Amino acid sequence: MRSIRGSSPIGSWRGEVSARILVVEDHRTMREAVRLILEPEGFEVLEVADGVSALEAVRRERPDLILLDMNIPGVPGLEVLEAVKRDPQTAAIPVIVLTATDEAARRRVLALGADGFFTKPFQPLALLQTLERVRGGGVAPGS
Repeated sequence: MRSIRGSSPIGSWRGEVSARILVVEDHRTMREAVRLILEPEGFEVLEVADGVSALEAVRRERPDLILLDMNIPGVPGLEVLEAVKRDPQTAAIPVIVLTATDEAARRRVLALGADGFFTKPFQPLALLQTLERVRGGGVAPGS
């Protein structure tokens, strides 16, 4: 496995965009925090604040990965996850649930097809490592 730090495996040191990540989070400050973590590492960050916008962005933008909060307005995060994983056109897009909910919720979203689960608040390096694991094909254990 390549390391996030040091060799900058995901391309930011060359100015490349390594992946487009859709951040679905209703709190603006949390979206900004995630963007500030991901952009310097070479990720292109797309941001939406609700479930309806999330579903539209998934269909329109075809992100490489989705960071999805469960507690969002409009279409709840759980329904967004189900819709993404049910649609053959989007089912292969990895989804990491990024939320403040509990262990029972973790088991449920993983059973519905989430590729990872990450609990807020989080450490930036831990988020990057989770993204790396999921992008590498393994299910991230979360934190």
